[in-house]
Amino acid sequence: MTTTETVHDRIGTARDELTTGQLLAVFAFVAALTFALLFLQEPLAHDSMHNFRHAVGVTCH
Repeated sequence: MTTTETVHDRIGTARDELTTGQLLAVFAFVAALTFALLFLQEPLAHDSMHNFRHAVGVTCH
């Protein structure tokens, strides 16, 4: 019987294989993304991000 890999297994593997610097880089990336999603919803920032998405060809709506 084969076992399937779970999220818990993947987190354990990441803890064992990633260095402290890599974990800090991941944490910093997640923090920056969270900041952008939470605080850059001001109209000016939202409009500029919206226009950028259209400029690179992403359909927003």
